[in-house]
Amino acid sequence: RLPELKLIAIAATGFDCVDLDYCRARGIAVCNVRGYAANSVSEHVLMLMLALRRNLLAYRADVRQGGWQQSKQFCLYTHKLHDLRGSTLGIIGHGAIGKAMARLAESIGMRVLISEHKHATAIRAGRTPFAEALRQSDVVTLHCPLTPDTQDLFARAEFEMMKRDALLINTARGGLVEVQALIEALQDGLIAGAAFDALREEPPREGNALLELNLPNLIVTPHVAWASDEAMQALADQLIDNLEAFVRGQPRNLVT
Repeated sequence: RLPELKLIAIAATGFDCVDLDYCRARGIAVCNVRGYAANSVSEHVLMLMLALRRNLLAYRADVRQGGWQQSKQFCLYTHKLHDLRGSTLGIIGHGAIGKAMARLAESIGMRVLISEHKHATAIRAGRTPFAEALRQSDVVTLHCPLTPDTQDLFARAEFEMMKRDALLINTARGGLVEVQALIEALQDGLIAGAAFDALREEPPREGNALLELNLPNLIVTPHVAWASDEAMQALADQLIDNLEAFVRGQPRNLVT
């Protein structure tokens, strides 16, 4: 419907919403914005990790239900608490957000493992084999794009590799994880908890099985990890820069 279209300037990093093959065939440039939400997303991940490791939702529910008020001692200890310091974080996807996440995790004393690609035949320096990263990590956080190679990256087999007290955090794309496999992993105790900021269909007008679960060890936020005021300003600035660069004949941040 747009025969004179020359550029699609995506106001985000992910480009799985654009038919890149179609654009290549017709000479349509596609650019995105990069790194604008590195701080916002990594801080969101830290918040989710802390909430799950400290059983925040479960304790909040206990207090609201009167549990602390009826306690025979000064505190109410009904759920395990774990520190993040000294634990291991496995990062899958080492772009701008993955790197920011590594810096933040190391600043609070976490050991960081950067996962190699799942089906890699060689392991790059500084990387850990995918399966080994899952086995060693207390928290696994996803920061990779959704592609044919990463679709359903996590299924039953991956959850079985993880520690029984480990967490999975997904602030990337819902399609990276098989929903039913995640539900079974939580219900069967394969992992200790999960937090998602992305679902397969957004908004989930037809519902989503994760939204129907009432579990204190599952947190779902509505794809807002990126949306701090500071990140939105950085996004707008970079989007404008992309448009102006294209008009000057110096396109930047091209994905095709």
